[in-house]
Amino acid sequence: MKAALNLVAKMLKDEQGGEVLEYALIVGLIVVAAIAAITSVGTKVLAKWNSLNSSM
Repeated sequence: MKAALNLVAKMLKDEQGGEVLEYALIVGLIVVAAIAAITSVGTKVLAKWNSLNSSM
């Protein structure tokens, strides 16, 4: 447990770790936005597909 705490303390002191964290947060936000967009578009496409299917 002490080794894990030392590792976390070392990462907090290291400035490069902050850059990696920032990049990870940016990538995470992009992924969340992409999932939201795909879900929204997918729902509309499915509704259109069902509409076309029922009209045939």
